[in-house]
Amino acid sequence: MRFRYSLRVKLTILFLIVMILPVLVIIFALPTVYRNLFTSESETLTQALLTSLTRNIETYLDDLDRLTIAPYLYSDVMRALQLKASGSYPSADGHTKYLSEQALNTALPEFLLNPRQDIAATIMLPMDGSVYISSRDTSGSVSGYPFTQQSWYRQAIQADGKVAFVSTHPQDYLPLSPQKQVFSVARLIKDPDSRRPLAVMMADADTRVLSKITSDLQLNVNSIVAVLDSNHQLIFSSAPLSDTLLKQIADQSPALEGDGDSFVSVSRTIESSQWAVVILQSSSEINAKLRWIYVIGILFALGGLVLAFVVFFTLSRWIVDPFQDMIQVMKRVQRGDLASRFKPQGRDEIAELGDALNTMIGRLSDLIDREYKAVLNQRNAEFMALQAQIQPHFLYNTLNSFIALNRLREQAALERAIYALSNMLRYTLRRDEWATIKEEFQFLQRYCELQRLRFEDRLNVEIQFEPEASAIKIPRLLLQPLVENAIIHGIEPLAKSCMLIVSAELEQREDGVGLKISIQDDGAGFDTAAQPVSGCIGLSNVRERLKVAYPGSSFVMTSDLAIGTRILIRIPLEQSALVLGEVTRDATSAYRG
Repeated sequence: MRFRYSLRVKLTILFLIVMILPVLVIIFALPTVYRNLFTSESETLTQALLTSLTRNIETYLDDLDRLTIAPYLYSDVMRALQLKASGSYPSADGHTKYLSEQALNTALPEFLLNPRQDIAATIMLPMDGSVYISSRDTSGSVSGYPFTQQSWYRQAIQADGKVAFVSTHPQDYLPLSPQKQVFSVARLIKDPDSRRPLAVMMADADTRVLSKITSDLQLNVNSIVAVLDSNHQLIFSSAPLSDTLLKQIADQSPALEGDGDSFVSVSRTIESSQWAVVILQSSSEINAKLRWIYVIGILFALGGLVLAFVVFFTLSRWIVDPFQDMIQVMKRVQRGDLASRFKPQGRDEIAELGDALNTMIGRLSDLIDREYKAVLNQRNAEFMALQAQIQPHFLYNTLNSFIALNRLREQAALERAIYALSNMLRYTLRRDEWATIKEEFQFLQRYCELQRLRFEDRLNVEIQFEPEASAIKIPRLLLQPLVENAIIHGIEPLAKSCMLIVSAELEQREDGVGLKISIQDDGAGFDTAAQPVSGCIGLSNVRERLKVAYPGSSFVMTSDLAIGTRILIRIPLEQSALVLGEVTRDATSAYRG
């Protein structure tokens, strides 16, 4: 019954109602819309790709254009060309000839060929008839080749210093087999001052670079990309083109008829070179796709319906499951697990609600924690009051010892005892709640010295700590109740001589370095099974103070009858309050009694 009114059922009913109309629209209206949309997007995509392709080719031609002005950037090259054009090159000295040849044979080719891997060759033809060719595939040129009679040479001369774009042609001036088909840019290099012709320079680019540029085109139908020069001569095509198609392209016919297929032509002209880039789209493939629109529409509607159900169940889980997780968190909190939290995902209203729930649990935990600390502080006050009750008894015994020392005329021992008692009282009256290991152990040393006035040889004390641990802070008077408990309950009942050892040292833990404090005696001991320590106010208070100060600490007591008692305290070092400053082994000495 409860399931009928759940949020998931309401969302399901709403979803089914909302989906009926969209499915009907998809089945009957989508094919017509898709047909018009496909045609429009096909034209738009083709125009965009044609524009991008034209810009890429134009950018590449502009890069080649900039290469032909490289001689103007090198003064050594220009001096060499001026020397050759002046006719004084044969009479020049050997050093001057060496520098000229070095500039034309090495410096300029390295600048032209190194940055561009697709530059097939560079040709420099000074006016004195010399030839300088740099190629990645061969060196030198065909002997006696008539460079000045070539159409590209005359085209560069006619351009009179402007760039000349040369259509595809074979590299028949290079001794290659087979010969490459390249397209080029050529320029007449002129003296900047006298405007006198100095040389003709040409840079060849492999036609394969056009294949690389056009290979990345992604059209929605099978297409052919062609590039034609200003005279409608074919430079490159991604597929073979018949002469009939080339003639129709030259006539700029929008619909072309080829061998076994028809094409829709879209073209654009590169302004700098007047080359034309043409994309031929297969009409038969376009019509084949359009015939499947109605079938695709129905399949799309069914697939969309299935997908919509999948999305619905996913979204319903995305909405409902967080609320179910919140309910589980609330139930765990109700059972007392205040550490339980909701893990929000995203930044929507559900996540904000989860954050608010976590904030509420956190505040509840803080409130309980404050109440717990208040109770603990009350216990601490009770402990201090208990210490205040114990102090008169300790002072009574100590003063009796002072009287005994005075009667025995042990003035030096009496003076040391009074000084120790004075320092102890000053330490106990301090207002701060924290003390370093060094200060606490000094207090324990004085306390044990006064106790030895009473027990004499029955009490032997050894108090020591590692210098590295001297600056670590612990709650003040944390260890004194433990030492006092060892003396009163472990050593006082026995008539023999006993040893009390208090030590502090650093130890290596799995999670890092920690502090270990040990209080051990070989006194009377007790049976922990018959006499549990949980009821001892002093020990319980020490344990709780330790847990509040260091939540990761541990307090372990072991005891055996007639063997002794040992208390072991371990504190993670990263939780301890360290005094700033460098602590060295020479700064603090070990205390031994």
